[in-house]
Amino acid sequence: MDLMFESNEILDKLPKHLMQFVTTQDYEFYSPIDHAVWRYVMKKNVQYLSKYAHESYLTGLAKTGISMDHVPNMYGMNRILKEIGWAAVAVNGLIPTKAFLEFQAHNVLVIASDIRQKEDIEYTPSPDIIHESAGHAPIIANVEYAEFLRRIGEIGAKAISSSYDQELYEATRHLTNLKGSSGANDKELAEAEEKVKDLQHKEVEPSEMAKIRNLHWWSVEYGLIGELGEPKIYGAGLLSSIGESSWCMSAKVKKLPFTLETADYNFDYTKPQPQLFVTPNFAHLSYVLDELANSMALRRGGHKGLTKLIESKQLGTIELSTGLQISGLFSKILLNEEGKVAYFQTNGKTALAYHEKELLGHGITTHGHGFGSPIGKLKGINLAIEDMSPRDLEFYNIYEGRFVNLTFEGDITVAGEVITGKRTLKGKIILISFRNCTVKHKEVILFRPEYGIYDMAVGKKIVSAFSGPADPNSFDLTVPLSLPNVKIPKNKEQNKLENLYLAVKKIGSNSNELQTVFREAQENFPDEWLLYLEILDAIKEENVKLKKEVIKHLNQIKFRNQKVAHLIEVGLNLS
Repeated sequence: MDLMFESNEILDKLPKHLMQFVTTQDYEFYSPIDHAVWRYVMKKNVQYLSKYAHESYLTGLAKTGISMDHVPNMYGMNRILKEIGWAAVAVNGLIPTKAFLEFQAHNVLVIASDIRQKEDIEYTPSPDIIHESAGHAPIIANVEYAEFLRRIGEIGAKAISSSYDQELYEATRHLTNLKGSSGANDKELAEAEEKVKDLQHKEVEPSEMAKIRNLHWWSVEYGLIGELGEPKIYGAGLLSSIGESSWCMSAKVKKLPFTLETADYNFDYTKPQPQLFVTPNFAHLSYVLDELANSMALRRGGHKGLTKLIESKQLGTIELSTGLQISGLFSKILLNEEGKVAYFQTNGKTALAYHEKELLGHGITTHGHGFGSPIGKLKGINLAIEDMSPRDLEFYNIYEGRFVNLTFEGDITVAGEVITGKRTLKGKIILISFRNCTVKHKEVILFRPEYGIYDMAVGKKIVSAFSGPADPNSFDLTVPLSLPNVKIPKNKEQNKLENLYLAVKKIGSNSNELQTVFREAQENFPDEWLLYLEILDAIKEENVKLKKEVIKHLNQIKFRNQKVAHLIEVGLNLS
């Protein structure tokens, strides 16, 4: 599908598999009421946050070109964001956490183009353009924070998920699709909501991705910065929520230091957070992120890293000490006497790469049925194959045209005729190919001559294990997506109401016409509190009579509807 959107140098460098999530921002979709919601939230936020937000917020608003008056157009945002080395793309609904983080790794903000309704004006658990653009965008103007955002994306995109993570994502995506569908019934919604709730409360060992997700939540989304007793706000979830930005500063919300242990705190995005975490400065975020990364398979590798990939049941990659990368669905591991990996196996489509670039002739067409190889040292030989010189290789018979019988630690044997080897530019051997080859673990046959050419990976150990392929171009990475929200046709009443909102903006401060709009609103929409605040904002100071009438009407709505009373009070204080 061809999408029409304005690109730039940053977006042009995005991997093609990420483009499946990108959609066009339908700016005409935003109604006059949507723009009024934006104005209300922004006015309240800027007034409150000028005192309680980190100083980067207000300066960032100016740098990123976000208007107080209307929902931002992403084309305009991109023209300004590129000046600070970032870009933004619109997406529909929920996208996988891994993809979300990978966008960040490429300096791209993912922006849900929907906007909350006035009924959810203080807070919505679903991502919307207020949260994404008014929350995330201003803070990335701070260079130190922007680098942390990029790095948590880069490291997080490599974090290994569990099968539980995938189950939770699928259940949440299903619920999102139902909520966006006009054909969903109450029973289906209730069942979907119950499944998500049950999964959220299920006690499981947190995966690497779960820990990254928690760290991201308590920093990027709900982070505080500065002194523990008097912090400032920088998290986008707080910056975009006029309810929680006030609530979070109360003594009812515990303030804890932002440490490695923060990654162990789960969250419920449907409720106000009972505790928040305070970082002394933005540099400290990267310090804690590095602590977490040091515990991940990405940096530790080994049999534990490979085991995580097997348990995840998802596409992943191991990198050997030679730099050879094997990407696939890992299914088997054999250990030697010292507990180190002696052999690994993938099932199904597998690709080999070096420096994130697929090796010619070693993609999923060649290795469509899996790939298995011993690694480590040969028994009785202290010199690993990867460290052997051409003379050493010839001495041990690992030479083109010769039949060789190799026995690895862990009782893995490879017997066959050497065809050739693949080397790096520096001459280091990373792959050896055999014909008429038999591979065995003790008496169990792992590869037979009739299977064809056998390619053996060369490496002493696994130095890294991570989620996803080394070269994204090796695999079809298309995933099921959340459906865009269904645009429900507007009835006559809705059109009439939107026209009144639009009229207020067009009229400006014309007293007679404002009086007419006010009377029509009183007659047809007496409880439309946001419309009356819009009218109040448009009235000139000298028109005292109309101003008093509008305020009186707003006070009557407050009396009739306690749910919106505090929202009206806030609006009156802002006018």
